[in-house]
Amino acid sequence: MRSRRSVLGGSLVLLLLTAGCGQAGSSGASDPTSAAADGAPATCEPIPGDRLVVLEDDQGLQTVDNIVPAINAAVVAGDTTIVSLLDAVSATLDTETLIALNKAVDVDRQTSTQVAAEYLESNGLDAQDMVGAGKPVVVGAGNFSESATLAEIYAGVLRSAGYAASTQTIGNRETYAPALQSGQLTVVPEYVGTLTEFLNKSANGADAPPVASSDLDETMTELRRLGEGVGLTFGEPAAAQDQNAFAVTVEFAEEHDLTTLSDLGEACGGLLLGGPPECPERPFCQPGLEETYGLDIAQFTSLDAGGPLTKTALQQGKITLGLVFSSDAVLATS
Repeated sequence: MRSRRSVLGGSLVLLLLTAGCGQAGSSGASDPTSAAADGAPATCEPIPGDRLVVLEDDQGLQTVDNIVPAINAAVVAGDTTIVSLLDAVSATLDTETLIALNKAVDVDRQTSTQVAAEYLESNGLDAQDMVGAGKPVVVGAGNFSESATLAEIYAGVLRSAGYAASTQTIGNRETYAPALQSGQLTVVPEYVGTLTEFLNKSANGADAPPVASSDLDETMTELRRLGEGVGLTFGEPAAAQDQNAFAVTVEFAEEHDLTTLSDLGEACGGLLLGGPPECPERPFCQPGLEETYGLDIAQFTSLDAGGPLTKTALQQGKITLGLVFSSDAVLATS
């Protein structure tokens, strides 16, 4: 569900939000604030607030989506330095750091180039041994800001080691994956689970059983296996993830002492869930929340996938729980 990220005008957001929040829930509950049944968690009303926080997916509902350098194997054959430099970047990236990078670009309106340069300097990645000897390297990026910033960081660390590194934005995965496989691109910052399933379905058909999971090591094994078949190799995955996640307001989390989705299932019933229209049918969304965590979803509101409608609905107290991306710039960090 990495559909990045349409930004609607403010008046349209409010119009669609008002219309969306009036829809009946998929559970058929007409009064989501009614008293809980005997033995069920009490209904917890949404609490408005500007700050949002992700509840930990402590039972592994979501597929891992750690940042990982995807590299054309032929281009880097015999040159392990490129992989080592990219691995050094991975070692500095966790999800909180990725949120801060996205905030610098998406909220503070710095350019990805500026943010990358500051990041490389602050992490001591801008002074490498000059071993690249001017070898050309093209770092590809998807057409969204997070990918652009990561690509600039990759290119910056390679330039600091003497490579002639440039960046090139090439649309979506369907466009840049062939360019990476052909060698037109040298490396692209990718997402472990999403790329694994992209390669799996490319090789085995649209109905191929999934091989990505909530286990990073197992998913990386599958990714490396699938990559070998199309001429790709991979660096080490970062701790940073940009995956589907579920957020509440900080005020709601503090009121009910929540850090995980399991906490939410134990503490609260009558939940108002917001997300993309397909959420009630997708196993990682409403069905998964109900089956894996036992969440009592009283009403579902059709909004968007981690976009302004869902985040605004959370902030305004129209919904309790919303699907977001785990590295979104608006998320609160410690």
